[in-house]
Amino acid sequence: MTNKLWFQAGVGIILTLVIIRLFIEVQGIFDPLFIIAGTIFVPLLLGGVLFYLTRPLLHFLENRKFPKWSGILIIVLLIVLVFYLLFVMIGPMVTDQVNSLVDNAPEIIEDIEGYTEYALDQRERLPASFEEQLNDMSGQIGDSIGDVGGWILSFLTSFISGVISLVLVPFFLIYLLIDYHKFVPFVSGFFSGQRKLWIIKTMKDIDHTLRSYIQGQLFVSFLVGIMLLIGYLIIGLDYALLLALIGMATNVIPFLGPYIAVIPAMIIALVQDPIMAVYVAIIMLIAQQIESNFITPNVMGNALDVHPLTVITLLLAAGNIAGLWGIILAIPFYAVVKTIVTNIYARRREIRSTATKEV
Repeated sequence: MTNKLWFQAGVGIILTLVIIRLFIEVQGIFDPLFIIAGTIFVPLLLGGVLFYLTRPLLHFLENRKFPKWSGILIIVLLIVLVFYLLFVMIGPMVTDQVNSLVDNAPEIIEDIEGYTEYALDQRERLPASFEEQLNDMSGQIGDSIGDVGGWILSFLTSFISGVISLVLVPFFLIYLLIDYHKFVPFVSGFFSGQRKLWIIKTMKDIDHTLRSYIQGQLFVSFLVGIMLLIGYLIIGLDYALLLALIGMATNVIPFLGPYIAVIPAMIIALVQDPIMAVYVAIIMLIAQQIESNFITPNVMGNALDVHPLTVITLLLAAGNIAGLWGIILAIPFYAVVKTIVTNIYARRREIRSTATKEV
């Protein structure tokens, strides 16, 4: 019985739950480790993203007989140049739109309150259940508007902390580019024979999965942002560049990203001209249809092959467990786990096939 897969899986699940329980009981001991991990998490994550984006360029330069140190230096200089050009070309426009939005915030909030009051005035014509939901919603909106100052303070604090953390990103990127090829041999060195070959193959598959997801998702988000910018400029929407950048940033969140991006655009459109909200909805619908039916299949292919229902379930669970970071990292984490499980299943099937042939 101990050789059965279901028995081994059950024992593994039980041991995992016991370890998690023990970890929760003594988690106070690990608080310093959590602080350290929280400090380096964002820089390491951003460094890893830049690593997967720039590694093809490093391979290209190495194939052209460039020494590794010179290739890394060129990559760092190109990154600095790209960010400088973005700062010079886009920075002033974004700054102007942000300042304009901040200046017009009281008027926008007043317009939103006006729409809310109009909806409340019509509540006598609505069913009782809907009227109750509308009252609750209006109360939440009022509380949210009152918390704007707290949001701004929290945002500024997070922004300053993020800027300080960004200083570490180049160091993680440089060391990843220098030593990434040593990682697989280091881990596989603890094994031998067929198991070592399996470890090497599994880690290469994980690397391929992460590379496909990061490169593909960022490229798709960039194209979605461009489509939104073009659409917003065509209809003359205020703060078009800022809203397109928000759409580009939120598109890295699978499934939920487009719905998050359309909220500020719809608010600005309603304040500017109610008919604009219809145009914004049409633009977002067209952009998402092009992205889901043409761009993503051709850019990312079937690298992840995750069912939409699975995506929704993962995002809901990850959001409750780890908040925004959980939502962002849920899909790549699932893809990595799926790759490992697939390789384990393939390895067991290979072992069984070999044993059957020997018998």
